[in-house]
Amino acid sequence: QVRLVESGGGSVQTGGSLLLTCAVSGATDEKNYMGWFRQAAGKEREGVASIYTESNYTVYADSARGRFTISQGKGENTEFAVFLQMDYLRPEDSGMYYCAARSRRGGVVRVLTPTTYDYFGQGTQVTVSS
Repeated sequence: QVRLVESGGGSVQTGGSLLLTCAVSGATDEKNYMGWFRQAAGKEREGVASIYTESNYTVYADSARGRFTISQGKGENTEFAVFLQMDYLRPEDSGMYYCAARSRRGGVVRVLTPTTYDYFGQGTQVTVSS
């Protein structure tokens, strides 16, 4: 079992920055892909960025590429965490941001698709005002 706790959300103006943190605990050895998703009110959950923990290979949605950076490292209170640095934020970036972890191995992996992942956190809200 993997436990994910997101933090770092908030309200910023257009052009601002936020750093989201996903603290990972539990069976952390099981994870291989980690991702960040967001969901705006009335819309489907969409993939923002993903990282393959064993190689540091990253993938970004077109909307995030060049503005967001996903990384992994040690958390403040956990041995492992995943971060999402978000710069040049736009109003359309607003929504609930969720951290996700995949423990399954093998098969086709679509890293920006929610069904790829086995665990999700509770989310952290991001609001960008114009």
